[in-house]
Amino acid sequence: EPARHDGHYLTDLLSDEAVACIRRRAADRAPFLLSLHYTAPHWPWETRAQGGARPEIDADIRHKDGGSIRIYQQMIREMDEGIGRVLDALDETGLGEDTLVVFTSDNGGERFSDNWPLVGGKMDLTEGGIRVPYIVRWPRVVPAGTVTEQQAITMDWAVTMFEIAGAATAPDVPLDGVSLLPVLRDPTATFRRELFWRMKYRRQKALRDGAWKYLAIDDNEYLFDLSQDERERANLARRHPERLAAMRARYDAWNATMAPIPDDARAILVCTEADMPAR
Repeated sequence: EPARHDGHYLTDLLSDEAVACIRRRAADRAPFLLSLHYTAPHWPWETRAQGGARPEIDADIRHKDGGSIRIYQQMIREMDEGIGRVLDALDETGLGEDTLVVFTSDNGGERFSDNWPLVGGKMDLTEGGIRVPYIVRWPRVVPAGTVTEQQAITMDWAVTMFEIAGAATAPDVPLDGVSLLPVLRDPTATFRRELFWRMKYRRQKALRDGAWKYLAIDDNEYLFDLSQDERERANLARRHPERLAAMRARYDAWNATMAPIPDDARAILVCTEADMPAR
């Protein structure tokens, strides 16, 4: 159903619609997928108190003079309030125990965020631009209070939800992701994989294999051991030239299977899997 637009603060509007959707689905007890994408904390850097139509900034949502640390903090607080309402709606309707809830982000922080100890942010393939939290709540399946070391990426959730729902994917359109269902059931059941990224901005490319990361920015190459150096300050490329060459070769081999980045693309991030153990 189309969402109403009555000048309300968008974060609250999204929360309202999500809660209403949950209550509708609870009434007919049908399985559902709710994809809730908050814009907060992001442009136009407004809190609830500032919300509503503001012609002076609406013409350019990327205004450079908006926001502050305090506004950023309040935007996160108001988003958190909405997430709490969504979780409460699931519990109040009896859906909480058997509903998978995933909280994650599409990229690292921006403008007012503090990614310490990571370096970089949005539009970077350093860890501050690509390492984000994922928090899962699924009381009937996921052990409460547990932590997993499994490396994952956003497109894994599509494959995971297909498997949970028992839905088939199109055989002629293979998905890039890997199902995380075994890890959700047992957080210690991790598996090895390689993750690849590329971005047109500054000709960035990266490969993550376990704790090791190959990174190239413009004409500079780096090799980091993230288990010891999550800030990516100690470039080990000269110390481990064989590993650097091997990871560069694997990146180039993967990249050769990808379509060229379109000339008008500002950024493209993709991943795949390699050397996956049988599960």
